[in-house]
Amino acid sequence: MTARIKKGDLVQVIAGKDKGEKGRVLQVVRADLLLVEGVNRVKRHQSPRKFREAGIVEKEMPIHASNVMLVDPKTDEPTRIRIEADKKDADKRVRVAVKSGSVLD
Repeated sequence: MTARIKKGDLVQVIAGKDKGEKGRVLQVVRADLLLVEGVNRVKRHQSPRKFREAGIVEKEMPIHASNVMLVDPKTDEPTRIRIEADKKDADKRVRVAVKSGSVLD
């Protein structure tokens, strides 16, 4: 099965406090949770350890996959995607932007 959103994809937030923000997917935590660069940032108080300093740290927290949409590389706007068979290799499946028809993989 091909994942709809993958690490490194450019996404735009469509709901929540960071609505309208764009960022790259840093990590797919689960199928429905993503870490997006610069989105859903929170401040955490951190105690000192051997490998880190103490203080207030700002970091990204996971955001639900339903609150983001992939950005179409051609139009630079959020788009839905569909999964189709590759035109070159029938056994391979690729993600295609619905708005422009461009291949994302």
